[in-house]
Amino acid sequence: MTMRKQAFWTLAVPVAALIALAAARVGAQEPTDQPMVSRSGIDLAALDRSADPCSDFYQFACGGWLAKHPTPPDQARYGRFEELQDRNNEILKNILEDAAKSTSGADVRQIGDYYASCMDEATIESNRLQPLEPELARVAAIRTKNDIPAVVGFLHTIGVGPFFGFGAAPDFKDASQVIATFGQGGLGLPDRDYYVKDDANSAKLREQYAQHVTKMLELAGDTPERAAAGAKAVVQIETTLAKHALKREERRNPTNVYHRMGMDEVRRLMPSVNLPAYLEKAEAPAVTAANVTEPEFLKGVDEVIASSSLDDLKTYIRWHTVHGNSHVLPKAFDEENFAFYGKTLTGAQQQRPRWKRCVDAVDSDLGEALGKIYVDRTFGVEGKQRTLQMVQAIEASLGEDIKQITWMSDETKRQAELKLRAVANKIGYPDRWRDYSSLRIVRGDALGNSQRSNTFAYRRQLAKIGKPVDKTEWLMTPPTVNAYYNPLENNINFPAGILQPPFFIKAADDAVNFGAAGAVVGHELTHGFDDQGRRFDAQGNLREWWTAADGQAFEERAACVANQYGGYTAVADVKVNGKLTLGENVADNGGLRLAWMALMEQLRAKALGGADGFSPEQRFFLGWAQMWCENRTDEVARLHAAVNPHSPGKYRTNGVVSNFAEFHKAFSCQATAKMVNQPICRVW
Repeated sequence: MTMRKQAFWTLAVPVAALIALAAARVGAQEPTDQPMVSRSGIDLAALDRSADPCSDFYQFACGGWLAKHPTPPDQARYGRFEELQDRNNEILKNILEDAAKSTSGADVRQIGDYYASCMDEATIESNRLQPLEPELARVAAIRTKNDIPAVVGFLHTIGVGPFFGFGAAPDFKDASQVIATFGQGGLGLPDRDYYVKDDANSAKLREQYAQHVTKMLELAGDTPERAAAGAKAVVQIETTLAKHALKREERRNPTNVYHRMGMDEVRRLMPSVNLPAYLEKAEAPAVTAANVTEPEFLKGVDEVIASSSLDDLKTYIRWHTVHGNSHVLPKAFDEENFAFYGKTLTGAQQQRPRWKRCVDAVDSDLGEALGKIYVDRTFGVEGKQRTLQMVQAIEASLGEDIKQITWMSDETKRQAELKLRAVANKIGYPDRWRDYSSLRIVRGDALGNSQRSNTFAYRRQLAKIGKPVDKTEWLMTPPTVNAYYNPLENNINFPAGILQPPFFIKAADDAVNFGAAGAVVGHELTHGFDDQGRRFDAQGNLREWWTAADGQAFEERAACVANQYGGYTAVADVKVNGKLTLGENVADNGGLRLAWMALMEQLRAKALGGADGFSPEQRFFLGWAQMWCENRTDEVARLHAAVNPHSPGKYRTNGVVSNFAEFHKAFSCQATAKMVNQPICRVW
């Protein structure tokens, strides 16, 4: 049970994340559009009319919403995405509660039994650690370092991830084929920087992490003294691994995470690791080559195994075994896990209700079985067709944009147009639903259901190695409030979960819908031409299809964006990382530009007048801004500044409109206004 969903909303899948993904209410009513709060679709109650839109457009568009929606105690961030997810969760809860009572249909029984088992806290409590004893016994039985790889290989099959990651992903240089992948992993803190930075906040968090590991080891049976010593060893091992890990901004460059190697080369990176034993227990097929995304990290794994004591290594593996299953262990484990990963790291004050976490778990492990019913109730064929029409309009805008830009040569433009024509559109839900019939779900066995689900997903991935890529497969489930672009497949993906209010409102006018849903479509298309996506060609292959001069021109324009956002404050003394967030910022700016162009084309055929006191142009920008209304804790703001490739909602609004002369004209902003960026940054 991998407790979905994303810790923050992606609206993209970075290359590194694709690799990671590859390596593994009662009486609720039928959903309808939310009541229209205005004739046009603008949320008038969200506005703060006392604010000057030319000084702080985010406050003008969202100030009313921010005042009425403080961050709930069980969340660290609350925005329009979470608002929609809450509505989706009510629908999913209703589906699952009905399924838990049903005796008909294999898929329905599976999701019902899984949900009922997750909700059965009494059985989980009475079982204590017994369901995890076989895995803990495997770790305890390790007698020499040579035994470690086989145990780690087995643990990887059930979703426990010590030391490194192993899975399958498209070959960057031949994206039509799937190859094995090795990648960095095995860290308990969110990012390598938490281990290596020497500022006071990072040092304090490391101390709190060590205290958390100590408490978890005590709950697992260690004496306080042994647990404290074990936690010290865990932090030391993970620190060594972290020092060999690539920074997140470095991982954004796909050339940094592609190193195709023969298996003899992989073995030479880790001479202390019995690789054949690992691959056997990891159920790997016969492989002759793999993409080692971070070779230096595997060297770090070897260093850790060679230099650490056997007892310390066993404690580290034992810790990850307990940590990886804490959500289906007794309450003391679950609450201690929240105390650190929820309260300390994100600032949430209390656990989310059990039912919400169990809904997430079903969506994570049986998402297409659950999603099939969700789609029938919420989206249907009509929603798919309307969204596809909008996508086609936005694609036409990108084609026109490529023709118009002056900084790109005709040679590169031809390649860009080829790539655009090759983009595939996946809307709402898969054309072919996943078959879960081989996955055994047992009512009353929450931990077993979680592990078997992890194994099912893991084996599906490994079975792809050496085979053609299935471009019809989805990496997000239909109820997910998100969207993504996949550079290795050159396709854009919009789950049904996000194609609802406030992002897409059937009764809203085109100005608002193009500013919101249209800009999300444009955002995903632009990802094909951002700092990552531009490195892949029409077929998804990692290839330099730009002329040197055009590549340099892109980098210069991208640097303007990176510098602009790098000047914004995330929280207190922490700035937004302009390099880490570059791809998303480029996509936000480009996506809104494409949506604007598409709207202008629509208005040539069908004019819109004023509504709710705003012109069509003003409503367009308000549609964009009101997607990003959010409140967040300082803790999660600090966390996201370190690990999230997206800027805070305030800057996804203000950062973008400050680069739009059309916005300045629509709201009559003077050249000296705060919402007029100097210089204006534009890539697409």
